[in-house]
Amino acid sequence: MKDGLTFLRNFLKNQGQYVLVSLLIGKICAFLSSLFIIKLLPEHDFGKMSIVAALFAAFASCSGLGSHQSLLRFGSVTENEDQRKKLSGYLLRQGFIYQLLLTLVFLGFSLFYVTKYEDIFWIFGFFSIRFMGFYFFNYIQSELRINDKNRQFAKLNNVVNVLGLAILLVLSYFFQLKGYLIALAFTPFLSLFWFKMKDISMKELPDIFNSKEIWQYALHTSGTTILSDALFSLDILLLGFLLNENSVASYRVAILIPSNVTFLALAFMQSDFPLLAKNYMDRNFIKNYISGYYKVFVPVCLGIFVVCTFFSKDILRLFFNEKYAENYVLFIIFMFTFLMNILFRNLYGNLLSAVGKMSLNTKASFFSLALLVTLSFILVPRYEILGMTLSVSITLIFSGFLLGYFFQKYLKELK
Repeated sequence: MKDGLTFLRNFLKNQGQYVLVSLLIGKICAFLSSLFIIKLLPEHDFGKMSIVAALFAAFASCSGLGSHQSLLRFGSVTENEDQRKKLSGYLLRQGFIYQLLLTLVFLGFSLFYVTKYEDIFWIFGFFSIRFMGFYFFNYIQSELRINDKNRQFAKLNNVVNVLGLAILLVLSYFFQLKGYLIALAFTPFLSLFWFKMKDISMKELPDIFNSKEIWQYALHTSGTTILSDALFSLDILLLGFLLNENSVASYRVAILIPSNVTFLALAFMQSDFPLLAKNYMDRNFIKNYISGYYKVFVPVCLGIFVVCTFFSKDILRLFFNEKYAENYVLFIIFMFTFLMNILFRNLYGNLLSAVGKMSLNTKASFFSLALLVTLSFILVPRYEILGMTLSVSITLIFSGFLLGYFFQKYLKELK
């Protein structure tokens, strides 16, 4: 109990409550944005935009080639403020160069679509501007976090999400797709109000930093993020290939609410990441953190599971309709899976990232993709939607155990 109270006190001390609220606001804004855009835009415009948005999601995962992730990790472990500033300036400069190259590659993908969709190039153009804005948004977020400014981090997110949503709705209402794209493109640049100019003249890192280690971490972070995103897209693609669109709809309804409960753990890990990175060699600190985490989240997860199991049909009726209430078994399985994610995959995946072992996350993600494909082709033909539900659940739970094993092995190596 003592560890749990200490864990919560540290969370509040780090201003984690602001991060928690900002993440919740972000999810609400994203949901409302999707809901209104589907209603406001003509079907053919929404379809073209969705094609580009799907590709953008993959590229957004590797913004700046992961430079902001390296800034977050290595900036957190750097005690010297002057060295931290030099690292920040170096990564801002190098990351921007890589961002320009990635943006050109993204824009180049439009050539594969222009023959079928004549006006899709300018949609790619607006998303390219958004991609550049995302680079600064991610960089500024990392800057605030390594300087223990979680309250400012939350304020930044709230302004970008809430004001961005308002601008998007107004412009979309009056100008349809063009208004939507203008708002979408320039919203991330609102983060520049928090930007402080750095010395970007440095082409090399100070001697205390290892350039190879920093960029390996950045690349592994980008790769892991892409693979994780692919994992949560592959199930839909495989289900559509092996079954039909009605099965996809039922499946998406069943997974929608459970997959979003993990934001609770994400809020804690987001706010505590710099602290964990600073203490990555302190075995006792890490063990106490894990103990406190479990004393808080085991009761929370147990309570959520009991309530959602007992009221599963009512929840599905409330948010969807009577037809989808028939999928309550899938809903319960997914709720159990994502609550287990909070206790294993989210916890140990973020801990491995904080201590610099990002390559182990990448290995686990590769294995998870292979396992999901294998299980899907075995279980879906026999059990249909339930087969896909079981495939995803087994994959996520097993990958959580695998990440836990990797991290416990790391702990044993610490003295």
